[in-house]
Amino acid sequence: MSNVTVHLDLDEVHPLAYHALKANGCNDENASAVADTIASAERDLCHAHGLFRLPGYIASLQSGKVNGCARPRVERLSPGVIRVDGDSGYAPLALKTVRDPLARCASENGIAAAAIVKAHHFAALWIEIESLTELGLCAMAFTAYTPSVAPAGGTRPFYGTNPMAFGWPRPGRPPMVWDQATATQARGEVMIAAREGRELPPGVGINREGNPTTDPKAVLEGCLLPFGGYKGASIALMIELLVGPLIGEQCSFEAATTDNRDGGPPRGGELIIAIDPKRFGSDQDPYEHADRLFTALLGQEGTRLPGDRRVKNRQISAREGIAIPQSLYDRIQGH
Repeated sequence: MSNVTVHLDLDEVHPLAYHALKANGCNDENASAVADTIASAERDLCHAHGLFRLPGYIASLQSGKVNGCARPRVERLSPGVIRVDGDSGYAPLALKTVRDPLARCASENGIAAAAIVKAHHFAALWIEIESLTELGLCAMAFTAYTPSVAPAGGTRPFYGTNPMAFGWPRPGRPPMVWDQATATQARGEVMIAAREGRELPPGVGINREGNPTTDPKAVLEGCLLPFGGYKGASIALMIELLVGPLIGEQCSFEAATTDNRDGGPPRGGELIIAIDPKRFGSDQDPYEHADRLFTALLGQEGTRLPGDRRVKNRQISAREGIAIPQSLYDRIQGH
């Protein structure tokens, strides 16, 4: 397998993605929002959500599944609930559109939720969570996908990888943000392992016959396993309920029956909950209190805060840029 790569400076990522999206049916607003998301992922060296995803974005534009000129519409349903109709577009513009209304709603009420529907989510969740922590808010997010993870005791795909993210603001410092799938590994990481010919760690997934395997191609044909067995599966089920029945969007098993399988994401929903720590009546500064917790945690040798590696990666990518496979670069340029 060829390992020829193309080196890119960080400031080359956004225009590369933007022009490819524009050439395939996105207007300026949507192309810029998606390119922002791709560039953020590459900046953090999370390649599974960066340019690697661009062919999938483009495929869904070309098939007509995704509206490249979407105009998300925000509606406030109650003092603490906002609903965003994504107009069948990609999620980044809907998320950008709802950020400030959600933040205002959380500041007014102490807590607020945003239900994003009729959108196509294809990225990491930490991006929208970090943008809320920058406003001093604690936040969490959930979304689903198409069946790719077996339920506890099962051997066939049923849940999506169903990621969740949580963030805590740290004024004057990078926020503490974690983002993880309820599967043993994100599906994009398995896809990259297959592309690079690398084996997976034991326990990540099973083949079509339901047998354990470390072959990423066999896992993609079979399915991933939930992390922690039934515990991860329970969290995956919770997320299905939060982003399906709760907000009136598709569950993963329903998305499987309606998606055209063009390589891009299905239509689905996302739930974001934003919390203002200053509105819960504590007689202590909540940010200082949290930092005492973090300091105590870091007092143990070998520990780190979730998200610290991502922050360090930003320094690396700013200095060294990134590398992507020549085949991926050529494919993007070919669009």
